[in-house]
Amino acid sequence: MTREIGTAAEIGTAAEIGTAAEIGTAAEIGTAAAGEPGRTAAEIGTAVVGYGYWGPNLARNVAECPGLALRALCDADPARLEVFAQRHPEARAVSNLDQLLADPEIEAVILATPPQTHHALARRVLETGRHVLVEKPLATCLSDAHELAHIARQSERLLMPGHTFVYSPAVNAVRELIQSGVVGDVHFITSARMNLGKYHANGVLCDLAPHDLSILLHWLGEPVVEVAASGSSVLRVGVPETAFITLAFAGGQTANVQISWLAPRKVRQMIVVGSQRMVVYDDTASDEPVRIYDRGMDVLPPEPANFGEHQLIYRTGDVLIPRVEPQEPLRLELEDFAHAIRTGEEPRSNLALGLEIVAIVEVAEASLREGGTPLALAPLVDRAAA
Repeated sequence: MTREIGTAAEIGTAAEIGTAAEIGTAAEIGTAAAGEPGRTAAEIGTAVVGYGYWGPNLARNVAECPGLALRALCDADPARLEVFAQRHPEARAVSNLDQLLADPEIEAVILATPPQTHHALARRVLETGRHVLVEKPLATCLSDAHELAHIARQSERLLMPGHTFVYSPAVNAVRELIQSGVVGDVHFITSARMNLGKYHANGVLCDLAPHDLSILLHWLGEPVVEVAASGSSVLRVGVPETAFITLAFAGGQTANVQISWLAPRKVRQMIVVGSQRMVVYDDTASDEPVRIYDRGMDVLPPEPANFGEHQLIYRTGDVLIPRVEPQEPLRLELEDFAHAIRTGEEPRSNLALGLEIVAIVEVAEASLREGGTPLALAPLVDRAAA
């Protein structure tokens, strides 16, 4: 039987699912500036670097976000600059980062450039005393990520990784189901993130794995202690287009993640198997992204004295569909970015999360090179001290 739960409050409050109010409302950001309806008096001058795949979404949301003011875009492609100028005539379009950093009105910079450029660009921006949001991943190796973290701490500026999925209302609805005990003890999670393309020279691990890793870490609140990865390079030697990752968490949970650029259709699905219930999160199902299954197996008696007493009882109950209020995760992420700059509070997508994900991807790539050998992951604090 399938039925819809009336509100998200029946399985978790709206505040826990992730609303705009949770990370800063327009009223908290400031009052509207004279002559600019909808804008605020304490806007943070913001520039976007990179106008390729994700840059247009960032520019649009910055322009619409209370607390941020879109001042400029930097991209080396004249055609992209022209498109940006047509869409955002209120902002400057420049082709050189030095031009952008020479503008005193720019207080924060968002980097939407290829991963291999993140370290050098973020370092330049931080060293000029500006706040930085870096689209995932924070860097392509842990040593570079730690260097950026050190510079940010020394300059007392915000360095925020852009892990947008931790702001998804559906992702946060599942997190509440886990943390409130509705799921019970989490046994394992499976995840599939597949589509045809988009090809990146860094490989599918660097491209897609950070999404699933950010969700898993956000859900479980436990560090990863062991990683094993295998993959396949079809189009270009040394650049895996498909990978399978097995993760072991400190709390005893395991997760299997399948990522691929070589699939006939788009798949974005995660399944949480718990002792009480199972949950399916499907990011492609915009109207019903979360389903709760009251299904499982019980052992009777709970502690059988011998094999003869051991019985498996299958439990089949309702399928519940909570209503998840639609909100754009990127908008919530940028509101959190502005809120963290203003208040000094730690954003939800924080530096520790970004460092942990870089570390996991780095170890996964090492495991892949070693033919899938499981490799241990040291605690983040130990790695920082090394």
